[in-house]
Amino acid sequence: MDRFDELKLKYQSVLNLIKGRPILLDNVHLQDNKLFIKGRSASEEAKNDVWNQIKLVDAAYSDLTCDLTVDTSLAPPTPRTYTVVAGDSLWKIATKFYGNGSQYPKIIAGNPGQLKDEKSVIHPGDVLVIPE
Repeated sequence: MDRFDELKLKYQSVLNLIKGRPILLDNVHLQDNKLFIKGRSASEEAKNDVWNQIKLVDAAYSDLTCDLTVDTSLAPPTPRTYTVVAGDSLWKIATKFYGNGSQYPKIIAGNPGQLKDEKSVIHPGDVLVIPE
């Protein structure tokens, strides 16, 4: 097993964590006899999660260089929401956002925890996600 494979194996939990986070890896290679990880994170929180995992593997991390920057453009967009008012129906809300009331199934699909089907009751004050 060569040095690169050794270090990848040692830091495999870090690489696995990166795969599950909003992080885009630019490269992983051997540089100066260290594992070099370079990438961009969608948030400071995801970046910190990676560093916490690195420190769990090896608090000194003397055989690793990790260059993660924060790039908020990688973060998923904030969903559009709508607060239901008296007299609203899914049809009316769909007409408002999509120009066509028959598009209400999109709203149902975007709110699986709140709406089951077209017979679901909505109330003033309910906040619904309005998919694009």
